[in-house]
Amino acid sequence: MGADPVAGGMIPEEPRIAVAIVDDHPVVIEGIRSWLATEPRLAVVATGEDPDEVLAAGQPPADVILLDLRLHGRMVIDKVAELSGSGRRVVVYSEHSDSDTILAVLDAGAVAFLAKHEGREHCVDTVLAAASDRPYVPPALAGAIVGDRRTGRPVLSDKEREALLLWFQSMSKASVARRMSISEHTVKQYIDRARIKYARAGRAAPTKAALLARAIEDGLVRADEIGRPGDTGRIGDTGPGR
Repeated sequence: MGADPVAGGMIPEEPRIAVAIVDDHPVVIEGIRSWLATEPRLAVVATGEDPDEVLAAGQPPADVILLDLRLHGRMVIDKVAELSGSGRRVVVYSEHSDSDTILAVLDAGAVAFLAKHEGREHCVDTVLAAASDRPYVPPALAGAIVGDRRTGRPVLSDKEREALLLWFQSMSKASVARRMSISEHTVKQYIDRARIKYARAGRAAPTKAALLARAIEDGLVRADEIGRPGDTGRIGDTGPGR
């Protein structure tokens, strides 16, 4: 708690982002814990080698799950899909950073992929972005989605692309509407139409991160057009990515 210099009373501190770390190597868990400890907005609330135990009832709820992709010798993309399907924000991190694996993780519903060699800054930025439903593209992820040459690219209108780009730049749909001088309902229609087009092309994009990945894959937006977590960007009207 802190003193309010105006009212002379007490004001509540901002709640910290709760993070769960799932890895079968204790040294990796401790390393990531030390990285996240450098950011006061983050708090590690649970760790372990079994995602079901780490996320069991009675454990503190986690806003973001950092999940190692290989646990006890097995790739757990199915667990990524299960957790993402239940509404969890899953950030996968792994030494397996080939493009096919990264794209499979995104298809399974992960909000981001982080290669284990990418270091503290990318780790912290990815978790912060995931917690507020903002896209963030570390280098390995950028390389995978830019290099994806799978077929089935839908054609988006200029307005659909503009709405997506502004939305990806950490704007709320209401802020996008003000920027484009249209209604919030119309913004939602543009975004929903883009999702429908991708679904019809066999490349479903149910989450904001997945839709961003598709848009970058297809050259509709560039990774460098998306701001860093907490960046107000070049547009000047930011907000939660709702």
